[in-house]
Amino acid sequence: MSGSIPLEDAFLVGLHFRDVPNREYWEGGRRASVCDLRAGEISLCDLKRGPSALLDKPYHTLIFYLPRAALDTIADDANAPLIRDLSYEPGVVVNDVTISSLGNLLLPALSYPDQANPLFVEHVLLAVGVHVAQTYGGMRPMSRPVRGGLAPWQERRARETLRASIKRSVTLKEVAQECGLSVGYFSHAFRRTLGVSPHKWLIEQRVVLSKEKMRDDRLSLSDVAMECGFSDQSHLTRAFRQTVGVSPGVWRRALQR
Repeated sequence: MSGSIPLEDAFLVGLHFRDVPNREYWEGGRRASVCDLRAGEISLCDLKRGPSALLDKPYHTLIFYLPRAALDTIADDANAPLIRDLSYEPGVVVNDVTISSLGNLLLPALSYPDQANPLFVEHVLLAVGVHVAQTYGGMRPMSRPVRGGLAPWQERRARETLRASIKRSVTLKEVAQECGLSVGYFSHAFRRTLGVSPHKWLIEQRVVLSKEKMRDDRLSLSDVAMECGFSDQSHLTRAFRQTVGVSPGVWRRALQR
C-alpha cells in the first residue's frame, strides 16, 4: 500500500504514462471500483480525504499539486467565485486531452531542469490550473474577460524587466508585479499587445543578443550561449534554429562570408 499522505486542503491531478490494469484505490476510507488505467488518462484525488492506492505494478505518473491557495488565486484572477471542491468520482480515470498535452510539454523541462525556462514552466502550470478550475471546479467568470492589452507604461516596464533578466531567470509573477497586474491578466495582456507570450519574447531577445555577440570572432558559441542566458551551446542552437531557421554556426559562417 502507498504510504499515508498528510491531510491537506489541496488536490492532486495525476497524468499517467503507463497502463495499470486492475488499479485498486481508496479515498475517505472507502475502496473505489477497480478499473483499468490507460496511458494518457488522468485521475484526481482530494488530499482532505486521505487517498491511498495499492502499488503492486510498475507505474509512471506526473502529478500536479493544486493547493487551495492556487485555486483561490485562479478564481480571483478570473473574477469568479471561489471554488469549493472539484467534481470527480474517486478512482475513476478520465481521458483529458488538454492535461495530457500540457503534461507532455513539461517532460523535457523535467528531464533537463537546468535548461527549463521558469516563464515557460509557469505558463504551463497556470494553464493546467485554469483548465482544472473550469472543467472540474465549475469556474465561470462573473464578467467578460478584459480584451485590452498593456498600457504603454506597462509594456515599457515589462520589456525592461525581461531584458534585464536575459542572463538570469525571472518568474512571470515578478514581471506581472512590476506592471501592477495579476499573473493571469498580465499573461493575456502581454500576448494581446506583443503577439507572443513573455517566455517566447524573452527567447527572441536572447537570440537577437546572440547575433550581436557572434560578430565577435573571439567568442566561441559556448561563450555566446552563456553571455545570452542559455544554459549551454545546445540550448542556444535549438532556440536559434527555431527562431532564425538555421543553426548559429551556419549563420555565423554566412556573416563571415
